Amino acid sequence: MAAERIEHRACFGGWQDVYRHASDVLGCEMTVGVYLPPQAEHGPCPVLYWLSGLTCTEQNFITKAGAQRYAAEHGVIIVAPDTSPRGEAVADAEGYDLGKGAGFYVNATREPWSRHYRMYDYIVDELPAWVEANLPANGARAISGHSMGGHGALTVALKNPGRYRSVSAFSPIVAPSQVPWGQKAFTAYLGEDAMAWQQYDATALVADAAERLPLLVDQGDADEFLQTQLRPQLLQAACAAVGHPLTLRLQPGYDHSYYFIASFIGEHIVHHARALKG
Repeated sequence: MAAERIEHRACFGGWQDVYRHASDVLGCEMTVGVYLPPQAEHGPCPVLYWLSGLTCTEQNFITKAGAQRYAAEHGVIIVAPDTSPRGEAVADAEGYDLGKGAGFYVNATREPWSRHYRMYDYIVDELPAWVEANLPANGARAISGHSMGGHGALTVALKNPGRYRSVSAFSPIVAPSQVPWGQKAFTAYLGEDAMAWQQYDATALVADAAERLPLLVDQGDADEFLQTQLRPQLLQAACAAVGHPLTLRLQPGYDHSYYFIASFIGEHIVHHARALKG
């Protein structure tokens, strides 16, 4: 997977880069943000993968979250890919919650989506293989994300025991099978059979998780999507039923925006840095 560096900016003693590469899995060109902390000049560092939400590209997190300061402090590489396949040949739909910008981190099985919409394989296999072959990465991985990306982070971690040292999420879609955003996307990408949706639903996956990796979830109590699309109490109940470790923090006054992420991203990076170096 050959890549071209298209942005290179000094940031907190390290470098905020953006790469463009051809993805064999997705059948299109993709962009990915990479923050290299100053420690990466002296040896390999652990990697935190960040999955963004609906309508986002790699730019939202790297320009709005303020994560580089904390990544530099703790010596963590941050890899922030785009959310979805892109390009003229890639299927799209009307509205912001399906198609480009709304890949949902699944492997689509239905036409016209199945040719390009394989974000799950991209995040789990293709992207880390490139990162670990081409960047000063030491093989220790963590994963986090926001909203649709919080859903992606939780499901990817739960489905791949041993692959990640830690996982966290901001405002995740914890039960996509039970909320409008997820039902719309899953019907399009996976078909009408709701049983097929369970493989990408965190509330279903915790029941049979082979690894009890602790989940850290931050949720704003003033989030405009809290009761309609996010419903963290469903994850809380699912974890309680099987004894899966969950720290769910309802943060008073915060909404769904990057102001919320920026307020707590430092605590999340500390959480991941401890696990990555432990």
